[in-house]
Amino acid sequence: MEAIPLTKEGMGLLSNELDNLKKIERPKVIQEIADARAHGDLRENAEYHAAREKQGMIEARIAELEDKLARATVVDFSGQNADQVRFGAFVTIADVDSDEKRTYRIVGDLESDIAARKVSLSSPVAQALLGRKRDDIVEIQAPKGAKEFVVVEIRY
Repeated sequence: MEAIPLTKEGMGLLSNELDNLKKIERPKVIQEIADARAHGDLRENAEYHAAREKQGMIEARIAELEDKLARATVVDFSGQNADQVRFGAFVTIADVDSDEKRTYRIVGDLESDIAARKVSLSSPVAQALLGRKRDDIVEIQAPKGAKEFVVVEIRY
């Protein structure tokens, strides 16, 4: 079984999601099924079938989260020297051509969210940044071709 790296925050979010599914969503869908059953004939009861489908999705997500959390390893470099890009780092880079700055956080695959600028450890952006130091020039493959960036800041 392969260990799954997570940040401390990511572990908390996934644990909270699992707790919510078990304590709130699961009992709610069980009640929805019971209410739909009370309406009579189950063969033509759309509410019953919708609730059962929802229950299946909740149970599948619970099983997935339990598996992932059982294999998760929290990696925390927060107390470390910010001299090099590692897992969990907030990295600010600047486009060499336009000087436009962007900040990314390098996280585990389960936590990645490009809209929140959280890039997966296995992504091309993270792979290009790992091990780099402040003022290093980094070439990142983008859909429009390779672009060069300079590492401006590293924080944990």
